[in-house]
Amino acid sequence: MENNPWKTKSKKIVFENPWIVLEEHQVINPSGKDGVYGKVSFKNKALGIVPLDDEGYTWLVGQYRYPLDEYSWEIPMGGGPVGKDILESAKRELKEETGLSANQWTNVMRIHTSNSVTDEEGFVFLAEDLTQGETDFDETEVLKIIRLPLHEAVEKVMKGEITDAISIAGLLKVARLKGI
Repeated sequence: MENNPWKTKSKKIVFENPWIVLEEHQVINPSGKDGVYGKVSFKNKALGIVPLDDEGYTWLVGQYRYPLDEYSWEIPMGGGPVGKDILESAKRELKEETGLSANQWTNVMRIHTSNSVTDEEGFVFLAEDLTQGETDFDETEVLKIIRLPLHEAVEKVMKGEITDAISIAGLLKVARLKGI
């Protein structure tokens, strides 16, 4: 493991809301010069779920993403409060967004989403042995849900139709694990 070449002189919170904290760090950079670094910390872990049924089908969720100002197709995902059980949060997110429950869960990866500016940590789960139920969308969600073969979801990744990093990583990892 390498030693940290950065030296932190001071830090202060410049913005905070229920989801993020933005800090300004006064630093000495690796070349020894003064600098400033911005760091975004999330109050939730990012959680993505690749549900996979016995026929090799998965589910994607479509929604308009305000920060991007565009529509996005993604695996079911959401946040789990830091310090809480991430599996329980993943189960809740899958149920909310798709109505699905799973009897078999596998944590397939840990991921950092944009590690040059944030310490966000994400996890992707494979959910199998599925049961369909009712969705329970958050009040801010207007979602479309599609069920399609996993290999078609991977094709959407390869064609650039899925651009969300956690979705791309999760779909490709599960496809690899399943030999697709």
